[in-house]
Amino acid sequence: MNLEITALSEVATWPDADRRTRIVLANQFSTAGLHEDGFAFFSRLSDQTPNDGLLMALAGLFQSRLPGQVEAAIAKLDAATSLDLGLPHYYRGIGLADLPKCAGRAETVIADLEFVLMVKDQFPPGFMRPVHTELSRAYDVLGRGEEAERVRSQAGHLITDYWANPEDGFRFIPKRLMKRAEDVYVAQGYDFSDVGFIVTDAGVVAIDAASTSEHAAAALSELRKITEKPVTHVILTHAHGDHIGGLEALTADGATVVAQKNFPHELSHQNSGPPPLGYYLPEGHSRRLNVVPDHLVEDRELLTVGGVDFTLIPIPGGETDDGLVIHIPSLDIVFTGDMTMPYMGSPTLAEGSVQGLFQAMELVMDLRPRLLIHGHPALSENYTIEAFPGLLAALRDLNEVIEAGIENGLTLVELLHLNHLPETLREHPVSVMPYLVTRDNLVQRVHRQRTGYWNTRGEGIEHYSSTELSNALNLLAGNSPEAFHATGLALAERGEQAVALHIVDLGLVSHQDDAGLVALRQNLLESMVAQNQMLNPFKFMHYASRSALELNPVE
Repeated sequence: MNLEITALSEVATWPDADRRTRIVLANQFSTAGLHEDGFAFFSRLSDQTPNDGLLMALAGLFQSRLPGQVEAAIAKLDAATSLDLGLPHYYRGIGLADLPKCAGRAETVIADLEFVLMVKDQFPPGFMRPVHTELSRAYDVLGRGEEAERVRSQAGHLITDYWANPEDGFRFIPKRLMKRAEDVYVAQGYDFSDVGFIVTDAGVVAIDAASTSEHAAAALSELRKITEKPVTHVILTHAHGDHIGGLEALTADGATVVAQKNFPHELSHQNSGPPPLGYYLPEGHSRRLNVVPDHLVEDRELLTVGGVDFTLIPIPGGETDDGLVIHIPSLDIVFTGDMTMPYMGSPTLAEGSVQGLFQAMELVMDLRPRLLIHGHPALSENYTIEAFPGLLAALRDLNEVIEAGIENGLTLVELLHLNHLPETLREHPVSVMPYLVTRDNLVQRVHRQRTGYWNTRGEGIEHYSSTELSNALNLLAGNSPEAFHATGLALAERGEQAVALHIVDLGLVSHQDDAGLVALRQNLLESMVAQNQMLNPFKFMHYASRSALELNPVE
């Protein structure tokens, strides 16, 4: 049972379902290898709304991957492009290119995908990776080798905007400096986190400072194309390393560093915790930091710089207990840091407060801003002020379900398998994706905070090492690596790649040199990378680092 696909399949059928929800669902079907299920779902939905070009194109895409269905699939893909421009052409080009010799339609593939490149600003940047891949195939079919080689350097099978490698660490999007309002800029893609800049008459106020001095300096260098004014203040939204590690690069002009009163405690908590997930930091950079702010904010206060008022508001929770929200009343903008980070704190460290998150969301909604600027691109894109009312209602509903389940003795796995979808989300389509991204993490955080390490059903009472479990399974498998391999393959074919990977990892404990298991493990890791490329960046980082994936930014 794939809980994400189950939940997405339900919300994708709701009235006014967001197109992005359906695109994410298509990715989950595809990367899990569930082409027949994907075809059945999107065919049914397309039949109910026959004038929707996206749904018809998705049905045709999955149908093209089924034996004996190519002719009908192509007809469906062709019909879809007559209904809408953009996504239907993208999916027709991708679908035809995957067929042997482009099914004799290489010219169509090239026309579709070259059109997509012409209007690429209308697509997420990551969508261009498979465009280049499939274009190279079509060019090769037509003997246009030079053009095939030209696009091959940008080819890839992932559609995420993420990029990651040991040297750069993890980034959400390609580098860009966005103008969000007059004199308000956000540097994205220069680091794991974003850096905000507000240009005032007296100088620049920076919001957060990236993970490393090199990354912060690169972001500031881009701002220098707009202004040479000195940085007078750096306001830190919280003490996580990806928001404070590059502080030195922003304080060369003597900037005043401002943070919330709980900042020292939170920083100490971070420094004493376990290592972060792979690719969180570039190689060679320490995660333990020594930052001493010049000013700590205890209560709501006003900071005025160069004629611009900044209201500094300590918040009670969310990701950390040292959160600081920055409201710029003249622009109706609120910088929230990582207040709504869907992991409810770092997933590798016990922190974060659900009730604090609810209070912080209420506080921000009471400010009635027109725009929220978060600490990461995906948060700013999805956790909009328009999404807050529906999201808050849904998360409160979920919290009640979790607390009731805990009172009834449900284990963590049983709580996750409830796959809870609050009815209120039907009325708030823009809140669906942020809810689904947050849901399982909130379940885990509440469970961790409200339960002990034993459950009456037996969970947590005994612990077994990987070696012990491997030895037991190896007995069951008759000391056969082939049995582990066959089981892993069978699970993967059912769309259960995570379980398959666990079984194969255990098999490798007993059969570490088995080439078949090593190869299958790599394939499963790459599948897990693909499955998490649109919903879970921290899982993406984990599996990408385990698979030694090095992904460059889309140019």
